[in-house]
Amino acid sequence: MHIAFLTPEYPHPRIKRAAGIGTSIKNLAIALSRKQLKITVFVFSQSEDIVIEDQGVTLHLIKHKKYPVGGWFLYRKHINTYINKVVKQQHINAIEAPDWTGITAFMKFKIPVVIRLHGSDTYFCHLEGRPQKKKNFHFEKNALMHADHILSVSAFTAAKTASLFGIKESIATIHNGVDVTMFTPDHTKIVPKTILYFGTVIRKKGVLALAEAFNKVIAEEPNAQLTFIGKDVVDAKTGTSTIALLKSLVTKDALSHITFIDQIPYSEVADAIRSAHIVCLPSYAEAFPMTWLEAMSLEKAMVTSDIGWAKELMINGETGYIAHPDDTQKLANAMLSLLNDMELSKKMGVQARQRILEHFTQDHIAEKNRLFYKNISNV
Repeated sequence: MHIAFLTPEYPHPRIKRAAGIGTSIKNLAIALSRKQLKITVFVFSQSEDIVIEDQGVTLHLIKHKKYPVGGWFLYRKHINTYINKVVKQQHINAIEAPDWTGITAFMKFKIPVVIRLHGSDTYFCHLEGRPQKKKNFHFEKNALMHADHILSVSAFTAAKTASLFGIKESIATIHNGVDVTMFTPDHTKIVPKTILYFGTVIRKKGVLALAEAFNKVIAEEPNAQLTFIGKDVVDAKTGTSTIALLKSLVTKDALSHITFIDQIPYSEVADAIRSAHIVCLPSYAEAFPMTWLEAMSLEKAMVTSDIGWAKELMINGETGYIAHPDDTQKLANAMLSLLNDMELSKKMGVQARQRILEHFTQDHIAEKNRLFYKNISNV
């Protein structure tokens, strides 16, 4: 069986961009290749045309092209033509793409097309309560309506997406998984009283709520330290740096206990998480975040948001604590509870990894995907 993925991102040194979607695709692609499936990944909007072999996966980087007019349509046609040629040559059985901005809109394939819901622009705009470009909605709806199959990484995302786009058919859920052999715990590295946030420093991830909660934490626990690891972005509402906005929300005392670290190589993320006492990720908008899976696999007690998808992964009071990001006092109380009780935080961390081992290992999730693809491709 030969399965292909179409994506704008994928973790590799020669690829321009990689985030949660790219990480989840890479994890799944490698896991499926280990199950003797042939896997090809098409990565568009790149700086070069090249074919690379990487950990049992064939990567086709497709160079971005500019056109005087109609670029959005003509570049899609270019991608479509390129992929169809490889599909025929390599006997690919099915192709999968993410829902984000509807890249498969107006494309035609002679093999089944699967759209996996990682969270569309429509979905995230709805959760964040911000306006959306009309073209993004139409591209995403076109892609979804012409897909042969739709999968979702969480039941919450499936239900919300179905409502937003008027999808009547049931949408199957296969959660994201994590490589538990890569993300292994080491409690000897823990630095007490430290809180870690990792991921893009952006409003929708709850970083401003975390900043306000940390004001309350530092008032009760003067030895607490908070570290942000991730790229700063321009805030959508104010047009200023999110880190600058964050700094304006914290007290002078709290700011002296906060460290900002720009993006670090993916290979170093696990060590950064290992050294944290607890991890706080109070996001307003996710689908089924890889960051949460990775932290839980590393036996970190988590403080997260309590919105939708969270309850499919977190167990409040067992794997950590959940609270709405707007309830900064509840977030602060949860962090203080764990910071002031190392044994409790370690216990919850152990329970967090156990939940991953029972339900969300990459091998377990890959097998669900293998069976799904076997069913739809009749191989």
